[in-house]
Amino acid sequence: MCGITGFFSPRDRFMEAHLADMTGLLRHRGPDADGVFFDGTCGLGHRRLSILDLSANANQPFYSRDRRYVIVYNGEVYNYREVAQQYGIVPRTTSDTEIIAEAFAQDGIHCVQYLNGMFAFAVYDTQQHVLWLCRDRLGIKPLFYYWDGTDLTFASELKALHALPLPRVVRESAVAEFLHRGFIPAPHTIYRNVYKLRPGHWLKVTLRGLEEDRYWSLAEGLTHQPVGDEKAAVAQVEGLLRDAVRMQLVSDVPVGVFLSGGIDSSTVAALAAAQLTRPLNTFSIGFDDERHNEAPFAREVAGLLHSNHYELMVTAQEAKDMLATMLDIYDEPYADSSAIPTMLVSRLARRHVGVVLTGDGGDELFHGYGMYAWAERLSQTWLRRLRHPLAGLLSVGRAARYQKAAGLLAYGAAEDIPSHIFAHEQGYFSYPELRSLMHGPLGGNGTLSALSHPPATGKRLLTPAETQSLFDLALYLPDDLLTKVDRASMHYGLEARVPLLDHRLVELALNLAPRLKNRNGLTKHVLKQVLYRYLPAEVFNRPKRGFSVPLHAWLRTDFRHLLADYLTDTVLNRYGYVDAAQVRRMERAFLAGNTYFYNRLWTLALLH
Repeated sequence: MCGITGFFSPRDRFMEAHLADMTGLLRHRGPDADGVFFDGTCGLGHRRLSILDLSANANQPFYSRDRRYVIVYNGEVYNYREVAQQYGIVPRTTSDTEIIAEAFAQDGIHCVQYLNGMFAFAVYDTQQHVLWLCRDRLGIKPLFYYWDGTDLTFASELKALHALPLPRVVRESAVAEFLHRGFIPAPHTIYRNVYKLRPGHWLKVTLRGLEEDRYWSLAEGLTHQPVGDEKAAVAQVEGLLRDAVRMQLVSDVPVGVFLSGGIDSSTVAALAAAQLTRPLNTFSIGFDDERHNEAPFAREVAGLLHSNHYELMVTAQEAKDMLATMLDIYDEPYADSSAIPTMLVSRLARRHVGVVLTGDGGDELFHGYGMYAWAERLSQTWLRRLRHPLAGLLSVGRAARYQKAAGLLAYGAAEDIPSHIFAHEQGYFSYPELRSLMHGPLGGNGTLSALSHPPATGKRLLTPAETQSLFDLALYLPDDLLTKVDRASMHYGLEARVPLLDHRLVELALNLAPRLKNRNGLTKHVLKQVLYRYLPAEVFNRPKRGFSVPLHAWLRTDFRHLLADYLTDTVLNRYGYVDAAQVRRMERAFLAGNTYFYNRLWTLALLH
């Protein structure tokens, strides 16, 4: 796990000294070693976090045996031994980096089809002067790049690009994207000419220009007929997940699990504990607010697994102290407040282990979110016909849940329904709210309709819940949840692995019949059947809780300064993105007790 940087400039715009500046800004991602390659046209930089083959033999940039190709790479390829056998590679090291380099030397970019893991890498052909960039299928590992039509630069984090003499101009439509979703979806960033390489894509950069293509997609993984046999489905899910956990436990440094006590992380922890000959290390976070405190559940699961369990109870002051760090490490507007406990649990875990497994992906794959039920409701004919009168009635209610329901029902005929549902479920601004709130062209000329969404598929007719799930897997997962964990963990030099996002398991889950995921209103049915083979079902007979902070309470107390400092009329009018009078009305309602607006105000404060 590492940080990578580099550039490709036919006009020799950048110098070797720039590589040291760029990689220096990523030292947190790789405190163990650093290195650079430079030939005038191309430069590659690397910061290493040693996980496999701790020797200097595996340092990067790494050359292929024939010295033609040089690679910098961030991530882990878990099946690298199998890939070595497939290509007849006789390794000189025990590092997966070498295997990617040699497979690329034999098969070019096509070798990526055989890699099972999380990765972002750059390979440079020193003979043909061609640079390749590639990102893993689900977008677990990040890769940013700047392209102005001639020169390209890239890095694992946006901040490293700031070391170069590049223009930084805000892309104004990104502001609307952020306020609508709480993050800026790929391929865009907050800046013009700066992009995120999309999951499952590669870039080819030559003296003639740039070419981009996709090697894997969620939609292409769908089959014509879903799996409907429950017994077979449970067996397949357990087998693939058990194998994913087995591969991801391989490390030359200690390994642990982020454990919330919920279904996803408990399943990963149970499968890990079942395959280890030593006690598992588990880590959890708790809060004084019982509505947000999962620590007792995690403690109970840890006791059943006999793990070495580490727990941190978080105070509002600790969270407040972490806020400035959050703004720094995410580099662009990012509103997921659960980043704060994720940073805290990462800091806790790094004191004991170098690698953690997480439960990310379970809700999206097995329909664990409440928004999937809303997707089904909004598809009903009678509700579609009556939605506007019902929205009017509900909006009269002062409780936040009535306002939320009213907003969910009040969508337009041409609305992007998955995006609309997501915005309301997360407490962000809907399209109608943005059109009213935002000034200038961002608010009313159709810009919002251009916000990105996942590709459609012709394989089979998806249910509304499946469509919502595909939206989350394509956008919410890589650009919010995986971004959150990557930046938080790597800030402390901790590698986070995601067994539930093994692409084999993802492709299986996409093709399970919806009734195997939601059984009589009970979510994640198949995954729970796997879990209950290892832990008692009664332990999990409780309402679902998200991994979140008591933000609505903190914004009235310890975080009140965010509203006072960043949402004044002076600040709002200085930048001119939103209508100050509307923000004042939201703030007054929130401080009077209406929690409907708290996440919207948080998002606006972070933006400004």
